[in-house]
Amino acid sequence: MRLVIADKLPSKFLEDFRSLGLEVDYAPDAGAEGLVAAAATANIVVVRSTKVTRKAIEAAKNLALIIRAGAGYDTIDVNAASERGIYVTNCPGKNSVAVAELTLGLILALDRRIPDNTRDLRAGQWNKKEYGKADGLKGKVIGVAGLGPIGRAVIARAQAFEMRVLAWSRSLSPQAAEELGVEACASVLELAERCDIVSVHLPQSASTKKMFGEAFFARMKKGAMFVNTSRGGLVDQPALVRAMKEKGLRAGLDVFDPEPAEGACTFHDDLFALPGFVGTHHIGASTEEAQNAIAAEAVRICGEFVRTGQVPNVVNVKRHATTHFQLIVRHHDKVGVLAAVLGIIRNHDVNVEEMSNTIFEGAKTAVAVLRLSSPASPTMVVEIAELKDQVIFVEAKG
Repeated sequence: MRLVIADKLPSKFLEDFRSLGLEVDYAPDAGAEGLVAAAATANIVVVRSTKVTRKAIEAAKNLALIIRAGAGYDTIDVNAASERGIYVTNCPGKNSVAVAELTLGLILALDRRIPDNTRDLRAGQWNKKEYGKADGLKGKVIGVAGLGPIGRAVIARAQAFEMRVLAWSRSLSPQAAEELGVEACASVLELAERCDIVSVHLPQSASTKKMFGEAFFARMKKGAMFVNTSRGGLVDQPALVRAMKEKGLRAGLDVFDPEPAEGACTFHDDLFALPGFVGTHHIGASTEEAQNAIAAEAVRICGEFVRTGQVPNVVNVKRHATTHFQLIVRHHDKVGVLAAVLGIIRNHDVNVEEMSNTIFEGAKTAVAVLRLSSPASPTMVVEIAELKDQVIFVEAKG
């Protein structure tokens, strides 16, 4: 099997990939366009920041697995991969500490105006009177939006600074809030109203795109801090710019919308010239500790796929068929039995959405459970039952 690695990974892990029996093509400077050619004969692709476009996916005729060496996967055309039956997987939770550390760094930089201090010192200016006006973080109320591994890591660090923590997540229960030592909010708008700082740790999806816009910033307190180290597309950036100008909001951002795909280039945005802005270059996960953990997880995913065909952390497989229509077939464990059953189902123009086959001790009998797109007709059931010396029993449910 051929593996293409289209971004930089710690070199010590390349041998780990090769030890799996993979032919490794290390192309860290391929870029989105270069990946089209590089992945043409690949079975597995590993990327960090390189975009995996529909063009690249459709050109890669043998591609079976795309691994995002990181948590988010919005740089991959997941729909195109799903249309071709290609697994997309990620490495969640491996960069949590790194992103949480940067989040607290941005908050401290905003409160103490560290970049402005440094700029003036480099210009030969001493201005203790101007910069000795920080609020301090102890006792401040921070709102955390999103309670995945990163959000939880931020909570732990905020509590170490003796901050009061409010949190919002669609899945946050009263019991979970109590265990985390946080106060649950009903919505992100409630976070905006009640907090001195709001820190965002959500994935980007259709439901979260531009979630933080006019309505959200209108509810924030004057001079409050807004921190985003997740994805730029979660924020309506023009709305944030207006709120910074009109309400004196302060923003600490590691991500932008849009932002460059290249590692180094020119980049301009209205945000950068505003007072109360601190920014970094989408480096939340860019610590040696985090990169080693992510690379090790990518190796683990590859190894599991090569050995068993299973894909850990897969993001584009339907977890459970939504249909209620089942067909249970108890059968002899012989060659061709399932093929015959599936042939009958096909002849009745019914689609199998999910299937499992459990073999009993002795390997003489098995039970297949098939979830169907529509009910199994009595005629279909009879035809399957008539597979003599193959089917023991058949039952339709739903």
